[in-house]
Amino acid sequence: MSAFKKFSRQFASLLLAGLFCMGVSGQALAEEIPAELLAAARTAVNASQSTASLDAILPNLGESAKQQLIQSRPDAADKISAMVDEATLALAPRRANLEDEVARAYARIFNADELKLITDFYKTDAGLKLIKETPVIARAIEDAAKIWSAGIQRDIQLDIAKKVEAGALQ
Repeated sequence: MSAFKKFSRQFASLLLAGLFCMGVSGQALAEEIPAELLAAARTAVNASQSTASLDAILPNLGESAKQQLIQSRPDAADKISAMVDEATLALAPRRANLEDEVARAYARIFNADELKLITDFYKTDAGLKLIKETPVIARAIEDAAKIWSAGIQRDIQLDIAKKVEAGALQ
């Protein structure tokens, strides 16, 4: 999985988790959003390529199903594989439902003017560069966080060791 797909999947997961944590119920998810706002949200989602990583969900689920089923019936691996592929392809049109839910999330969070600004930004050289360079940025952030965390952990342990040596636990 590319770093961009990983980052995008994490972003989508965080967005959906955030909506859940904010108390968005199934009823709120189905709330009526004006067509023009939803269209602006879809345009922003497409411009930002924020759902690109979601393309892998259905194939990954299919592969997982194949592995599980083939473990119990290795003698029928070819038939199982063909059946799962057929079922997966039959479900592919439902991917549009997921895209719609992401657009609805954007529409609930951003107003039409903000969505236009987002769309316009992602069409600029800077926006296109951000999309392209996000994997590099994500890796740099992850590396920096690991290094920082290791230093903090080391300093905490050294501080506690000094206090223990000085008799702080007596």
